[in-house]
Amino acid sequence: MTRKTNKDITGFSLIELLISMTVMLMLLGIVSSVLYRAVGIRTRESRRTDALTSAQAALNLMSREIANSGFGIYDDSLTKNSNNGIIESDTDGAQIHFRTHINNTGPGPINPTCPTICTNQPGEDVTYFWDAPTSSIVRYDPNADPQTSVVVNKISQVSFVYYNYDPTTGAVTTGPPTNSTGRIQLTVDVTLDPVSGEPNAPYSSVKFTSEINLRNSNYMLHQY
Repeated sequence: MTRKTNKDITGFSLIELLISMTVMLMLLGIVSSVLYRAVGIRTRESRRTDALTSAQAALNLMSREIANSGFGIYDDSLTKNSNNGIIESDTDGAQIHFRTHINNTGPGPINPTCPTICTNQPGEDVTYFWDAPTSSIVRYDPNADPQTSVVVNKISQVSFVYYNYDPTTGAVTTGPPTNSTGRIQLTVDVTLDPVSGEPNAPYSSVKFTSEINLRNSNYMLHQY
C-alpha cells in the first residue's frame, strides 16, 4: 500500500497571501470611499432640501403679508387716496415696516377709542428684518403674543428693492420707499450647512427672489 505524504499537497505561498490581502484591502478602501461619498451626498441634499423648503415657506408668508399692506388705509379723510401702508421712516433695504387695516373697523362697539384707521390688532403693524447675529429673518408685531418670532434661520442676507411709480407718466424708478411705491422685490440668500468631505462651493448658498405687487397702493389700484 502506497501512502501520500504532505509533499504531494500544494498551497499558497506567503507572497501570494500578502498579494491577495493587499488587493482585498484596496477593494475595501474603494468601496468605503464610495459609500462615504454617497452618504455625504445624501446628507448634503437632505440639508439642502430642508433649508430650501423652510426658506420658500418663509418667502411665501412674507410675500402674502406685504402684498396686503395698505388694505383699509388711506392718506386722509378728505381725499381718501389709498395708502400702500409702508412706514417710510422705518423701512430700508434690509427691513420693511408696514401697516394693514385687516379688520377694517373704525370707531364703534368693537373699537370705541380707535380712530377711523386703526392698526392695533395682531397682523396690522408688522416689521420684517434680518438679524445678523442669529442669521435669521425676524417678524415683529407689537400687537401679537409673542411680539417677536423667528420666521426662518440660516439666512445670509435679506434685501428689499422698492419700485416707485410716477402717478402721471407711469415711469418706474428704484430707491427708498415712498407713497408711490407699488412693487417690491424681496431677495433671500440661504446659507447651507457644510457637509464633512463634500465640496461646498457649488452648493453653499441659494438665492430666492419674489416680486410683490402692493395691490392696495393708490397707483396699483388704478391698474385694475
